[in-house]
Amino acid sequence: MARAPRDDAFAPGAHVIEAYGAGGFRFAGLAHVGSILATPKGVSALAATALDEVEAGDFARLFSEIEAAPGSVEYLVIGAGAKMAPTPRVLGDLLRARGLRFETMATGPASRIYNVMIDEGRRVAALLIAAP
Repeated sequence: MARAPRDDAFAPGAHVIEAYGAGGFRFAGLAHVGSILATPKGVSALAATALDEVEAGDFARLFSEIEAAPGSVEYLVIGAGAKMAPTPRVLGDLLRARGLRFETMATGPASRIYNVMIDEGRRVAALLIAAP
């Protein structure tokens, strides 16, 4: 059954992940329980609790940003949860079709790599699955 994507940004703009754990994230001085999509334009909630639950609609905000400003995102860091998991083929195909380079790893390391890339001024986004 398809679910409606969440399209609400908690914090406009690019933000580092201040903390990760206990099923959520801290960013921009806010705390959020659950998964997130962080783009240069803002951080929004995701309904997915596992990488294999991520749907094309979950990338609507990211894809609209890329369409409005080609090249605004060059890399997507994917945090798969508590442990590394392979990128589902359908998801990888979808991202490659949009010209995105991506890497999938456990969410802890993904959050840290995302932060380093933000600090370097890279054009990066992150899909981060929260683990309990």
